[in-house]
Amino acid sequence: MSSPDPIDKAQQRIRLPGVRPPKPLLPNEIERRLTDRQRDLLDELEQLVIGEGVADITMAQLAARVNCSLRTLYGISPSKDELVLTVTDRRLHRIGRAAMESLDPELPPLEALRAYLSAANEAVRSEQGEMVPGLTDVAGGKRLVDSHENYLIAIVQSLLDRAVDEGVIAPVDTAAVAHVLGGLGQEFSRAHISPAIRRSPKQTADDLTEIILRGLEAG
Repeated sequence: MSSPDPIDKAQQRIRLPGVRPPKPLLPNEIERRLTDRQRDLLDELEQLVIGEGVADITMAQLAARVNCSLRTLYGISPSKDELVLTVTDRRLHRIGRAAMESLDPELPPLEALRAYLSAANEAVRSEQGEMVPGLTDVAGGKRLVDSHENYLIAIVQSLLDRAVDEGVIAPVDTAAVAHVLGGLGQEFSRAHISPAIRRSPKQTADDLTEIILRGLEAG
């Protein structure tokens, strides 16, 4: 019998009923069928999308940049937009798995929430913060971003509900607070906001998370 998926295992241990991750655009069973070269290309393309963006680059130019044939790229995705979405979704799932694995069920609820949000905010580190906001110009990009953000918010709300149940924080509208906490990283990574803040989007989101959580602590 195969071992449980890390996300499913974490969900069972920390009791997140009804919280399910978005389905990956490149399912694990399909990724396993890719060649080693195609998997390496996905990693190279991720770095390209993060570092430079590919809005004005054609599939042929992408193939030239990563030194592969067009046929190889089309073997991964049928279009540039779908390729960008696949690369981004793959990265967000990887960060999401790491965030879930950071959740120690022995931690108090707010400590667990701090650990989870800090790991999740890796998605908006300063050197890669424009990757996700830039998806809004790609067909299907907003839907992809929303699905991951909704998943994050659902986890945050579940952890906040646990904190309320255990008397760690006073009763509060956990859905509202979860939306605020879950959206901090993306908010501070926006192109017109990032230059105005003193620290990186991730550091700023982590700092504001700490201020909000301290304000919620009962007593």
